[in-house]
Amino acid sequence: MSFSALGLDAALVRSVKELGFTRPTPIQHDAIPPALEGRDVLACAMTGSGKTAAFLLPIMHRIMGKTRGITRALVLTPTRELAAQIEQHLRELATHTPISGAAVFGGVGLGPQEHAFRSGVDILIATPGRLLDHFRHPYAKLDKLEVLVLDEADRMLDMGFLPDIRRILKHLPAKHQTLFFSATMPGPIVTLTKEMLHSPATINLERRSQPAIGITQAVYPVSQEAKPALLRELLNRNAIGNAIVFTRTKHRANRLFESCEKAGISVARIHGNRSQSQRTDALDGFKSGRYRVLVATDIAARGIDVEALGHVINFDVPAMPEDYIHRVGRTARAELTGEAYTFVSPEEEHDLGAIEKAVGKRLPRVVLPDFDYKQRPAERFEVPIGERIAEIRSRKAADRARAKAKLERRNGGSAASSNGASSRASSSHSSSSTPPARPHPSRAPSASSGASSGGPRRPPSGGGRNSGGSRGGRGPGSSGSRGGGSPSRG
Repeated sequence: MSFSALGLDAALVRSVKELGFTRPTPIQHDAIPPALEGRDVLACAMTGSGKTAAFLLPIMHRIMGKTRGITRALVLTPTRELAAQIEQHLRELATHTPISGAAVFGGVGLGPQEHAFRSGVDILIATPGRLLDHFRHPYAKLDKLEVLVLDEADRMLDMGFLPDIRRILKHLPAKHQTLFFSATMPGPIVTLTKEMLHSPATINLERRSQPAIGITQAVYPVSQEAKPALLRELLNRNAIGNAIVFTRTKHRANRLFESCEKAGISVARIHGNRSQSQRTDALDGFKSGRYRVLVATDIAARGIDVEALGHVINFDVPAMPEDYIHRVGRTARAELTGEAYTFVSPEEEHDLGAIEKAVGKRLPRVVLPDFDYKQRPAERFEVPIGERIAEIRSRKAADRARAKAKLERRNGGSAASSNGASSRASSSHSSSSTPPARPHPSRAPSASSGASSGGPRRPPSGGGRNSGGSRGGRGPGSSGSRGGGSPSRG
């Protein structure tokens, strides 16, 4: 079946064809018709199955002929990267239409997002937390919303967004169409669907979650210590082209990034501690080929869409089978092919067993020829959390000590300068307020009498050159002023 046979607007069909898609994927084939009818949809769709177009196309068809300036659709998604990806896909599909959209997520300024609310873009794509931030302001109103989409609902549950979703629903009209997409259907998600959906069209609910057919999977048994060297060796032998490498923690992502960078590998990293501009640069650089390797945590597992990605590397075995499925789903997208390698240490065998049970088969083990699996690295790859905390505390204590010393020097210099100024003012005041004493006429000897007698001449009392009051500024206070000023300059 072609896209035109689904009943979509001709402008949308034209855009789809220009993007190189000739026929709908299974999820698009099953989800678009009931969505066009205005029914609620509940779909279990794997990553890379084409579900973004499965909900965008019917929404765009619905609002094509309606007046602009009113936000009629809201797409909720768990991560910034996924929101940006959906917004980009919307722009591509809307090439021959007047439809507008905007992404609303954290890490960037509120201004452009506020403008999107005020101008009434047709479709908003938002993360729950930032959307609630906007709802605190009177300009953020979605009282004419017609369609709500929950994308990657199970991931939003994992990230603790379920209470936020319930709060968001209070800001929406009671009557609207809901399109609900989730890769898995855990209990809380099933409960939420019963609350939100009304007689939905259900798609693939009985399907067991597993990777796309085009993914070749393999396992590399290796010790934790040798994992970085194994990755570098695979890259050096060109056994891997471009690759996303997933780690368990942000610390391990940073350490692996440093290891690859030291080896001369073009690499970028993306995780929760990176700023939005850093995350965007890393993802754009990887897509453009500027970086060969992108090291990531699971925050990016459902927000990265790279055309023709060759490899996904599980540097650490994910704890949950669902995370494995979403990680490896970054490759073999849109019915292409790709390879997924998993590095498994002896202590990770249990988690691997759970993954193999979920996918329904034992994954093949691979040994890299001529690689020294017993090698020991020169330095530890992962620094224990206790040592990292101690180092951070020590660094902060040193920073506080430097700040305190600087403040004491500044205050000491200011006090010394103040004391010196007071001394100078006091001396000046003393000299100006106490005029030199003049000799009494009756006691002043005449010049002639002194000369005639030949005796010594005495200076007038209190009026000589050595009087402390006559010069007023060369006493101890003045000297202290000069010495006390130097600390403040230093």
